[in-house]
Amino acid sequence: MAYLANPARTKEVINKYHLSAQKKFGQNFLIDSNVLDSIVDAAAITKNDCVLEIGPGIGTLTQYLAEAAGRVLAVEIDRKLIPVLEDTLSEYDNVTVISGDILDQDIKALADKYNEGRPLKIAANLPYYITTPIVMKLLESGVPIDSITVMVQKEVADRMQEREGSREYGALSVAVQYYAEPEVICIAPPSSFIPQPGVDSTVIKLTPYSTKPVVARDEALFFAIVKACFSQRRKTMVNSLSNAQDLGISKELAGEGLEAIGRSRTERGEKLSVKEFAALADYFSCALEQRKP
Repeated sequence: MAYLANPARTKEVINKYHLSAQKKFGQNFLIDSNVLDSIVDAAAITKNDCVLEIGPGIGTLTQYLAEAAGRVLAVEIDRKLIPVLEDTLSEYDNVTVISGDILDQDIKALADKYNEGRPLKIAANLPYYITTPIVMKLLESGVPIDSITVMVQKEVADRMQEREGSREYGALSVAVQYYAEPEVICIAPPSSFIPQPGVDSTVIKLTPYSTKPVVARDEALFFAIVKACFSQRRKTMVNSLSNAQDLGISKELAGEGLEAIGRSRTERGEKLSVKEFAALADYFSCALEQRKP
């Protein structure tokens, strides 16, 4: 039975193993049962599911996942927590703890080995300092993923879901929405954790598209253009693109591309939708190919 989702039991485990939250791993232990229920409910986890959890910590969310799922794969970077997890998860025979960095894991191999290649569900209280690399690894992996339901810093969740025209809209917004549909599930105040972080947190669900509504002809060029356009938000896209020397896009070509998709030469990146960025990338891809000797 899941029992760690309260301050007393969490502190008991922390004291038993002489633990302290490691800042280098972004550790904040979740103690709010309502938030934990929200994660499991939002992910719609059933006994038919194999769930990949990133950063199980002392196993609080893992216990909830194990009671709902058929199998749980928990990847933990902090080796000191492995014996703790062996203790707190001893009642669950459907949990496999993997010691390592999720960024070094072959997620497809895990899906093949533990779930016969079927889609995984991802659930996690992510370390805030490395949220974006983890989320992008999952989205870009090409591995079949049913959903990604994660706790992140509220500011990051806001950027993931923002649409064009917003001040928070940026490269992360475009990247996430190119692959998935974001949905905010709930807000978690600092009191939901031990130790308390200095910011609010958000549970957000990303549902990868079964068929992408937008597909860029050259995805590497698409993301390079997005990065260039948001690297200096105050500059116009013409200047941002022409200043990115690795793109090989002149001011004239940048202006032509913007006009071709119905935008002004003075436009800034925050005004373009994901679809417009893809159309712009396709225009440049064709234009650059035609100009090759």
